[in-house]
Amino acid sequence: MLQIQGLKKRYGNFQVLDGLDMAVPEGSLYGFVGPNGAGKTTTIKIIVGLLKADEGIIKFSEQVADHGNWQEHVGYVPDFFGVYDNLKVTEYMEFFAACYDMEGLKARKRIMALLEQMGLEDKKDFYVDGLSKGIQQRLCLARALIHDPEVLILDEPTAGLDPRTRFEFKEILKELKDQGKTIVISSHILSELAELCTDVGIIDQGKMALTGSIDEILSQVNSSNPIVITLLGEGRELALNILKSHPYVHTITVKGQEIIVRFTGDKQDEAVLLQQLVDAGILITSFTREQGSLESLFMQITGKEEERTVLKYENESGL
Repeated sequence: MLQIQGLKKRYGNFQVLDGLDMAVPEGSLYGFVGPNGAGKTTTIKIIVGLLKADEGIIKFSEQVADHGNWQEHVGYVPDFFGVYDNLKVTEYMEFFAACYDMEGLKARKRIMALLEQMGLEDKKDFYVDGLSKGIQQRLCLARALIHDPEVLILDEPTAGLDPRTRFEFKEILKELKDQGKTIVISSHILSELAELCTDVGIIDQGKMALTGSIDEILSQVNSSNPIVITLLGEGRELALNILKSHPYVHTITVKGQEIIVRFTGDKQDEAVLLQQLVDAGILITSFTREQGSLESLFMQITGKEEERTVLKYENESGL
């Protein structure tokens, strides 16, 4: 549905986007995340036509977008509402309908259908600047849908909303996705994205660091998390000697009867390691991967930590 190829953008001497590639599947709910300064906002502004890229191609359904035709493809919900004083909800919607040459009965039918879809039909005569933030955000989404775009781009759509309003807004997004809309969400609330999105892309230093379906991503998270080994009785020193000599063990942390190991092997390698420990006569009560999250993977990818190649041994006292 939405494809970005080789996107570049420079501000002075600073290369914000450095050959960004991004593919958003049709009908997906795509989480677009990255640290501050990674290029998220610049990418979004280019997609919606507010900025022009130095290089690169953007395609909607295989059609190359330019500044003459991007509006028909995209609906944009920015991270700020932009209050229009002395406009009622229907007047606000009529203004944006007119921007797409939609007037008269056609515009009124479309407006009322969208207000009903967002649960705002009872707010049609309210002044926009008097609405709560949650209602304004739903109205902003209705406005973005006025021309029935193929792709919705939302920048921090639930920021500043209370938990109930966030839940209601997420339910609306799920309904839109079920209706066939392709939705891209930029957000710092990674736990929400993991729950809501079908796909995710992590941008870092102007390039796509990782992208894929949320199931694939979370599977990678779990496989990259530490193994926690819980011992019974003696045998800790023997276990440590085995772990220190293992090629897939990168770090070792000891906490009482628990040994926490950064282990880069696969499932079969895990099984072999467990067998080694058991064959050595070490009593083990549990041997499990820590459960991961999108946040933990995000920190690993964007943490700028150097690859650890030397085995490391720590205990609770820091010795």
